[in-house]
Amino acid sequence: MTKHVAPKAKTTATAFAKELQEHLKYTQGVTPEQATTADVYVAAATAVRRHLMDSWMQTQHDMVNGNTKAVGYLSAEFLMGKQLENALLNAGLTDQFNKAVTKLGFDPKAVIDAEYEPGLGNGGLGRLAACFIDSLASIGVPAFGYGIQYRYGIFKQRFDEEGKQVETPDYWLSNEEPWGHIDYGRDQRVNFGGEVVEENGKRVWKPAWSVRAVPVDYMVPGYNSGRVNTLRLWTAKSYDEFDLLTFNKSEYLDAVKPQVAAENISKILYPEDSTPEGKALRLEQQYFFVAASIHDAIRVFYPGQDKPDLTTFPSKINFQLNDTHPVIGIPELMRVLMDEYGYDWNTAWGITTKTFNYTCHTLLPEALEVWPAKLIGELLPRHLEIIQGISEQFRNELRGKGVAEDQVERMRISTDADENGEGAVVRMAYLATYGGSYVNGVAELHSELLKDVTLKDFSSVYPDKFKNVTNGVTPRRFVRLSNPRMSALITEGLGTDAWQGDLELLEGLKPLADDPSFVKKFAKVKQENKLAFVDFAKQKYGFEINPDTMFKFARVQAPVHEDPPGYLHIRWNQEWHNRRRQDASTHRVLRR
Repeated sequence: MTKHVAPKAKTTATAFAKELQEHLKYTQGVTPEQATTADVYVAAATAVRRHLMDSWMQTQHDMVNGNTKAVGYLSAEFLMGKQLENALLNAGLTDQFNKAVTKLGFDPKAVIDAEYEPGLGNGGLGRLAACFIDSLASIGVPAFGYGIQYRYGIFKQRFDEEGKQVETPDYWLSNEEPWGHIDYGRDQRVNFGGEVVEENGKRVWKPAWSVRAVPVDYMVPGYNSGRVNTLRLWTAKSYDEFDLLTFNKSEYLDAVKPQVAAENISKILYPEDSTPEGKALRLEQQYFFVAASIHDAIRVFYPGQDKPDLTTFPSKINFQLNDTHPVIGIPELMRVLMDEYGYDWNTAWGITTKTFNYTCHTLLPEALEVWPAKLIGELLPRHLEIIQGISEQFRNELRGKGVAEDQVERMRISTDADENGEGAVVRMAYLATYGGSYVNGVAELHSELLKDVTLKDFSSVYPDKFKNVTNGVTPRRFVRLSNPRMSALITEGLGTDAWQGDLELLEGLKPLADDPSFVKKFAKVKQENKLAFVDFAKQKYGFEINPDTMFKFARVQAPVHEDPPGYLHIRWNQEWHNRRRQDASTHRVLRR
């Protein structure tokens, strides 16, 4: 008998169908007969959120009341994927959903497919972030994921009639989005520009302009854990969205300039930065979500306190810096502690270094993020002062440890400008390594190479800072949901579905490699999946593919249309490809 450990909600399929009908009526304003597949999707998402609400509230209660320490995951990307199917699985409502939707006369798969994937990430960095907060929820660790609510994501890509890649906006928020809860009452002010002046013996930042950071909360349910964590994304708004007098002069575009300037910050992921304006926008984005998140964390963990004891801040939450994008958070926390709460430098530094940890995603030293000091000074003048203070403190510390002067110079966080005041830069990875407690790569080998190559100078001085953290991927999304046939076979072979929460149990499949019956079932699953893909390709793209085709990925150095090297090409068998070539070129996906 199969032993099940997956969560199973007590709600029956009949009760869930009634919930869907009520949400269709009271939320969507339609009857089941009038409803579209998209209506049912929204109703189902709303119903699942309601089932998760108590656990979400309890998780936040535990954090605020100090019952357990939290993780704050700061990341420019969260490649979450579609949420309904994952939420149903983790809430124990998959079976009830399938039966309820069918009872209402709809295809469960069509309802699942009606969801538009959130445009919040584009690669490994974003997927690691998504898996990380999913994992934290599943092992019972309360966490906030902090990032930006990008309105248009990075881009959508299509191929024109000549087979060339064309990038278009990703309008993922153009339809009803039931997962995100926007909370205007918990907004934060984020400042930019201006100057730093001396007042009563203190350095005071006088910003030139500000934007309003408004949080949008998404639930991140754990698997069989009772935890529901929070992905809190910030969207940028203007405090002066509309100039009525200018509008009444028929100067319509000028009337909304402040609104456009503010909202550009959360428009797209990774705006083009080959121009000075593009570089400035990227830095604005990074500071925007980090500053809002740090202030939010203080509000969350010290509710209603005007003068909290922030020496306890590291015992409330630790921030994980996912790559260098959020590293500006180190000088920001220093600024908040010193300028807003009156702590001296040494106390503020002690709190800061205990609060941050850093995940490095690259091994190429030249790929580590570097910002022109001049740009930081223009947008964040107080932060540049603090960074320069940290850099000088770091150099003195290294010299005190007897580090050779040439190595001290190689490890500088902030470099000097030339005689024209140009060329000074801030090395964000170096700031993160010095300013945090721990540094890790994304896998054991990667972490070792960081120590031995990329950050070798740092590991030679601070070997205890380097720790490996291998997160991996969630087996629920990448096996259970993406390959249900194989998942069912694995569960049958192991006699339990506990592997969905513990991949080490897959070791139990090894003996089955010699079981002819199991091997036959395995081959059948693979063939059924290929047939399903063939049907998908025909329905979606009009491709006629022989189901016996062997698919492979190949990097081609001389691709069609003379595209630059480095494109990832997907080629079907050559015979089919040649037939299609006259009207459809090789299908390309620009690899990041």
